[in-house]
Amino acid sequence: MANLASTYRNQGRWKKAKDLEVQVMETIKRVLGEEYPDTLASMANLASTYRNQGRWKEAEELDVQVMETFKRVVGEEYPETLTSMANLASTYTN
Repeated sequence: MANLASTYRNQGRWKKAKDLEVQVMETIKRVLGEEYPDTLASMANLASTYRNQGRWKEAEELDVQVMETFKRVVGEEYPETLTSMANLASTYTN
């Protein structure tokens, strides 16, 4: 499902991408927990879709949540933490 959402994102089919990404995120969060890496990745994907849609506030909320969780769970210098910080910076830039 995440791969199909990515395909939709690459095609610019934002609503279809968003709908699938929300479903993926909610399912992973329920099954694996809020701090699981796949959960955070699905949240980051949804934030990316929101950025592409110009939905800055929603993207920011998810980006902050992902970044803060990575900082707490794996530390500030972990690659995924740094990537999440860059994603948030991209949201702020836009």
